[in-house]
Parts: sequence; structure tokens; C-alpha cells
Amino acid sequence: MSKDYYEILGVSRGASDQEIKRAYRKLAHKCHPDMGQGGDEAKFKEVNEAYQVLSDKEKRTQYDQFGQTFEQAQTQGGFHGFNGFRDFSSFTDAFKNGQRTYNFDFSNLGGFNDIFSDIFGTRTRREQGVMRGSDIETNLSVSFKEAAFGATKEIRLYKRIVCDRCKGEGYEPGSKMKTCPKCKGQGQIEHTRRTILGTFAQVSTCSECRGQGKVPEKRCKKCGGDGRVRDYQKIKVKIPAGIDNGQIIKLSDQGEVGERGGPSGDLYVIIQVQSHRNFEREGFNIKYELPISFTQAALGDKIETPTLDGNVKLKIPAGTESGRIFRLKGKGILILHGRGRGDELVQVKVITPTRLSKKEKELLEELENERKK
Repeated sequence: MSKDYYEILGVSRGASDQEIKRAYRKLAHKCHPDMGQGGDEAKFKEVNEAYQVLSDKEKRTQYDQFGQTFEQAQTQGGFHGFNGFRDFSSFTDAFKNGQRTYNFDFSNLGGFNDIFSDIFGTRTRREQGVMRGSDIETNLSVSFKEAAFGATKEIRLYKRIVCDRCKGEGYEPGSKMKTCPKCKGQGQIEHTRRTILGTFAQVSTCSECRGQGKVPEKRCKKCGGDGRVRDYQKIKVKIPAGIDNGQIIKLSDQGEVGERGGPSGDLYVIIQVQSHRNFEREGFNIKYELPISFTQAALGDKIETPTLDGNVKLKIPAGTESGRIFRLKGKGILILHGRGRGDELVQVKVITPTRLSKKEKELLEELENERKK
């Protein structure tokens, strides 16, 4: 009888990969035979069969194409990709014999790897080897000008560094490493777990040697065998020209040192750009508000104007209105990767006098009368 795999998983035909995976997880946990009274082996195999098809793009496409004649199409060679592993019946049957132990590796089951890891409690494998050091995140305050043109700053971090007594080896000078007595040099510990499907051998990293297979004969007195100590370290940080507030600089291998000679983590420096009393950033341009008097706006003038490179003379033509913007080419922030510079945008603000002397009032009145003629 043909089966509706979408109906089995309780999803629509337009369901996304994530929706299908979530539905499978829920049903697999609910129906798994190892779940006691809530388990249903027949339903579990049916759910696995549906997921195996719908989680694979090629199989799902062919299933959608053949529809209710899917089973017939498979037997006639129209459906490919199962390689004899169809409905998990062979899998479940293989583990029926509780007297045998199977060291099963789920790593090649694609999307089923994490599903089975959840069902059986732990991950089945962990890679041996030294542990990488932790990444570090820190903030660095730079001035507006340092962000605009670049700079080199020095920071002081308190972190794990190589132990200077044992040089990161973890054992006392003159001593050596010996085979780990807990894992017998394997770096792994094998645990067995009995289930309704049989006895599983699960492998985990040895907690004593951390997967190395060896431990110090005499642990270093300073670091206790870890190969690291906490101390301050100075690190130079190159600030690229044009960097903006909140951007992050990654310094590879400048994080904490790994345990017993393991590789170092990375350092992430979050840039905090200080505000400027004159300028405001707008992309790679900078904005400056230039106050001028009523007479300078009316008659025109040459006014000294600040830039990141120093003061320059800006010509204000007669009749300039408040709010007008003048562009100083190439006076802005350096563009990242050496692609030139932004501009400085100078916005004029005409200041209206609020306190006038008697003479100033007379002159303004005379000017107004002249305009009316």
C-alpha cells in the first residue's frame, strides 16, 4: 500500500526542510522503542522511512513526482539513492540481540547524526587532540582622528598565557609525560549502554588526559599541569584608516593559549570611536556647521574653517542663505583599503543678532529704507 510520507510526519507538502526536521525529531523521540510505554517500534520505523525520503532533496522530488505510485516506481528502478537502506528495518533488526555489543558510528548518517545523538543521550564520538584556547572580546576606544587616518594602539589584557616555568608542557622541568592510567593511552573512554535495540558502545574523550593519551609524570608547580597561567600581556592593535564605531578587528591567535600546547584562540577588538567637538561622521564624509554673521552672509567673506588637516579659508559668496552646504573635496575620512578620501560638508548657519546697539539698529533701519526705495 502506498504511504503518504507528509501525512506520517504531520506536515504539509510545502513544508520547509526545518519544519520536516522538527516534526521528525518530535515523533522520533515519542515513538522510539527505548522510550518505555510511549514507544512504538512500528511507528518509529515508519517515521524514519518518511524522514529518510523527505529530508533528501532528490528523493523528495522523485517522491513528489511519482506520488501514490512511488513504491512501484522504486521497484522498477525509477527511484534512486536508497542503496538498500530503506525503512530502518535492517537497522532495528541488527540490534535485537541484546547479547551482542555494537560500536556504531552515526557520523556518516548525514541528518540522522544529531537525531540519534539526542535519542541515545550523548554524542557518539569526540575528536582527540589538544584543546584550542578561548576567544577573547574586548573594547578599544580611539579618537575621531585615529579612526579617520588609522593608528597603532597598545592594549593590556589579563588572560591565559603560556606558563613560563614548564613552557606550556604541563610537567615540571626535568620530568616527562607518561601514559594516561585512566584510558591506557587511548585518549578515549568507552562506555556501554543497554537498550531495547541492543548494547551500544559509546566513546567519549578521557577526562584525565583530555584526549591526549598522556599525563605529566610530575605536574608543573606553577600551572598545575595545565601549561597555562593567567597574567597580563601587551598586544599591539593596528587600527585601519576609515574604521567606524562598532566595527570589529579580528586578531588571529591572540586570544587565550590552548591547554598543554593547544592552539590559541582569537582576539576580537570592538572599536569605540570618540565623538569630536567639531565634526560629525556621515559614511566617509564629515559634517561641520559653520556659524557666520548676518553681514558675512549678505556681503560675502573668506572665513577660516577647521578640517581634519588643519584650518583652510572658505569663500562665502555674497547673499549666502542659512543652511547652504559647501563641499571641501578630499577633506573627509580615509576610505578603507586606500580608495581615496571622503569630503567635508560645511553647512552655513547664519546667526541672527539678538542684542543690537543703538548705532547697529540705526544702520539696519537705514538699510531697510534703502531696500524700499
